[in-house]
Amino acid sequence: MILIPIPSSDFDPSEASLPWKLLSESNFKFQFATPDGKKAKADERMLTGKGLGILKSGFMARRDAKDAYSEMENSKEFQNPIPYSKIKEKEFQAILLPGGHAQGMKEYLESKILQNVVVDFFHSNKPVAAICHGVLLAARSIDPKTNKSVLYEKNTTALLQKQELLAYYATKLWLGNYYKTYPLTVQAEVTSFLKSKEQFKTGGSFSVRDSLENPGVGFTVVDGNYVSARWPGDVYQFTNDFKSIL
Repeated sequence: MILIPIPSSDFDPSEASLPWKLLSESNFKFQFATPDGKKAKADERMLTGKGLGILKSGFMARRDAKDAYSEMENSKEFQNPIPYSKIKEKEFQAILLPGGHAQGMKEYLESKILQNVVVDFFHSNKPVAAICHGVLLAARSIDPKTNKSVLYEKNTTALLQKQELLAYYATKLWLGNYYKTYPLTVQAEVTSFLKSKEQFKTGGSFSVRDSLENPGVGFTVVDGNYVSARWPGDVYQFTNDFKSIL
């Protein structure tokens, strides 16, 4: 059973639904968790493109992700999440941490309960997969045995600063802070938790999205039982690498 914690709203539909769909097809089982145990809702703008204007086609979820999200949204496991407070690491084989950038993500990214859960998964050496802002949740998870992040000695990637700022400045005039969750970029904050800034890997192109037919376009970093990726454009490679450590 794989655990997918998500906020009540605003998580990225691609980063949650495509791994769910692809791994479900390989007979993996899932349990979702939300702050209050109620069904969650993905970032609507990523599903509809509303407000993105001429940037719509490049910024919103693609058809494959929208289709996968529709399936996931109607699944029994998605409709019956458990509250964060009921999560017990010993009941799961792995954890998947999706991302998302809108303000509703903060209850997930700032949850002390989830941060402690992530620490437990690292202590148990169980597979942990984090993508985009999901890496920020992992980075903020402080191991009480060391008083350092669970990622302190790990190689990782996450949403790149240039990706975040490009989206922010391209839409700031009419969407405000929609693409900037915090004043500090994800890359800057994640790097601040690492032993060395050299552990943060940026990869190659971030303008081309991978696909089921061509996952190799995506960029991931695998370090032991931990795999990370930058954005929805890496999600197929991310899922393949996650599967390889399950």
